[in-house]
Amino acid sequence: MNPKTPALFLLLLSLTAFTACDSGRVFDQYQKIGNSGWHKDSLVVFTIPVTDSLQNYHLQIQIRHEKNYEYSNLWLFVEITQPGGKMIRDTFELALAEPSGRWLGEGLGGILTLQTNYKRNFWFPVAGEYSISIQQGMRKEVLTGIHDVGVRLEKSKISGKK
Repeated sequence: MNPKTPALFLLLLSLTAFTACDSGRVFDQYQKIGNSGWHKDSLVVFTIPVTDSLQNYHLQIQIRHEKNYEYSNLWLFVEITQPGGKMIRDTFELALAEPSGRWLGEGLGGILTLQTNYKRNFWFPVAGEYSISIQQGMRKEVLTGIHDVGVRLEKSKISGKK
């Protein structure tokens, strides 16, 4: 037997277990924020294909930030545009740290990742491509310390419109 075979087997087993635990994922994507920071007028835009308008979903926002990010929260302006142009606008506060100052995200080194529910048991009224745009809503012209912004869509166990 090749000495590399057990290690390869364990790697394949781990990958299989990881993807099996993530079977509800429909969409999961990050976009990088430039090194110069996130300008208040810059939008991070995701295009999500939705095929099942009867399924409920959990819509999550994901942030990767530096441990030396200067705030404990992040205000976001979120717009969801459905096929045909109908739009939902929302302001969303994402807590990045506890009141004690302990960061809520996880990670190694100086970068932390936080995934939080934005909308639970949310349904898309029509099938097609949806656009989700996210804009930073902090009072700074250019926000530094944010590396990536992501959106994740998971199937909810609750089906049907809510």
